[in-house]
Amino acid sequence: MKKVLSGLQKIEDFILVAAFVVMVLSAFAQVANRNLFHVGISWFEELARYCMVYMALLAAEAGLRDGTQISITAITDKFHGLAGKLLRAAAKLVVILFAAVCFFNSFTILQTQISSGQVSPGLHLPMVVPYFALPLSFGIITVVQSASLVMLLLDKTAKAPEKEENA
Repeated sequence: MKKVLSGLQKIEDFILVAAFVVMVLSAFAQVANRNLFHVGISWFEELARYCMVYMALLAAEAGLRDGTQISITAITDKFHGLAGKLLRAAAKLVVILFAAVCFFNSFTILQTQISSGQVSPGLHLPMVVPYFALPLSFGIITVVQSASLVMLLLDKTAKAPEKEENA
């Protein structure tokens, strides 16, 4: 399971880096064209926007995976041992259910985009390409958080804290 998660992480990191590089270069090119050459090329801005969408959605999963998302831990910090483990598992389950619902509903959006044949105004890119960020990111969130939940439940180290002995 760890190999699959590692592979997904590498794919996700590659997409994040590629989207970031393309976003920065296209935004820079747009600014340079507008200010130096007085020519506005709209597809640079559109490309940067689509890259930003992919980055935001995939970075949300990276933050969930690494535990770097902002979270309120006032309640979970009060519980230790089995109760804390169950509370963390319940929180992960909520995230998994939300991501799964978004994942499955995103296919309706994709189907609508495919049947409409709509293209983006600047790049003339089928709109299914930008909207594919939804099933991609929510699918990865569902898989990674499900695996994380399984590993949390199988973790034997989250036992109840041992009572301290008074000397």
